[in-house]
Amino acid sequence: MSNTNGFTAPGMNEESATRTVKVLTQRLTALLDLQLTLKHIHWNVVGPNFIGVHEMLDPQVDAVREMTDTIAERIATLGGVPKGTPKAIVDSRSWDDYDIGRALVNDHLVALDKVYTGVNGDHRDAIEVLGELDPVSEDMVTGQLAALEQFQWFVRAHIESASGELKN
Repeated sequence: MSNTNGFTAPGMNEESATRTVKVLTQRLTALLDLQLTLKHIHWNVVGPNFIGVHEMLDPQVDAVREMTDTIAERIATLGGVPKGTPKAIVDSRSWDDYDIGRALVNDHLVALDKVYTGVNGDHRDAIEVLGELDPVSEDMVTGQLAALEQFQWFVRAHIESASGELKN
């Protein structure tokens, strides 16, 4: 079954487009989920350093929202159909829902570090696959990974000891 509408970017064959759309769809799901998780944390974080973390998260939400738009538009460019509905997100993700509600800064940031580890690792895997299929999509996801890794660094700076150990 094809993931495209019978057309794709000029110079790209249907099989490569279909495989690229599949990889990008997985990244879209992960980023939509991340965007919602970041906002959830923003609303529910409490305790010491609340305001710093609260204000750190909104720019991340905005950047991830832009990433989802970029990926969705690339999927459409390749003839695919981007799916951003709540049901599509839940049905296509392979991880558990973020389950922390109102909680202290440290609790959320330790959990968020794990979320970023998963998203970033999967982005890295996608880059490897996309390198064989579509250099445009590969470049796009590579640029996103640079920003996502920086966001994880911001999170880790809050949960890292002076000796460089992460709290868990």
